Amino acid sequence: MFAQTLRRACQRLAAGITVQKLAFILLGAAICTFGIHNIHQRVGITEGGVIGAMLLAEHWLGFSPSLLTSVLDVSCYLLAWRYLGGRFIKISLLSTFSVSLFYKLWEHLPFLLPDLSAHPLAAALLGGAFVGVGVGIIVRQGGSSGGDDALALVISKVTRWRLAQAYLFTDLVVLGLSLSYIPLANILCSVITVTLSSYLIDRIQALPGAAVKERA
Repeated sequence: MFAQTLRRACQRLAAGITVQKLAFILLGAAICTFGIHNIHQRVGITEGGVIGAMLLAEHWLGFSPSLLTSVLDVSCYLLAWRYLGGRFIKISLLSTFSVSLFYKLWEHLPFLLPDLSAHPLAAALLGGAFVGVGVGIIVRQGGSSGGDDALALVISKVTRWRLAQAYLFTDLVVLGLSLSYIPLANILCSVITVTLSSYLIDRIQALPGAAVKERA
């Protein structure tokens, strides 16, 4: 009885997730995390959205990053469940796990790109390209790589803004607040990278056949 119930649950979870969709999710996760680990983390480019909000709260309020990130991500996914449906959440859980998996992989390898710390503009552009293409591929499959994407997709749906506008809104609000503890030059690099990544995510998601509007 238990085995039959488990099998049905697995079949339900796997419904709508094809081998092709899974392959693209893994590809997007690999590209996105590669850029963040080899460029953003190495050069010190800060983030907007949920990650930036977590860093801001950690700096000024002393909240634990692990606890706060979980709270913010869960809150964003609850909103996404309401506006984007259960299938979005199911695919997002898979893509979030894939992102975590590739983070672990890159952390166990030496840096695979030259150190661009002396060239912050190049780092901002290249990092934004990696994140934009990687996350764009994931979003195109109908999921998200984390709470940032879920929140931007909900804002886009509710306000009817383009996805790039929704991403930029959340990113720029957080980056503007981050000026309270991060130098202006660093923030400008972050603005460049989030602007480029937002544009690329929007363009990739808008290609014919995007699955983001599917509901369950």
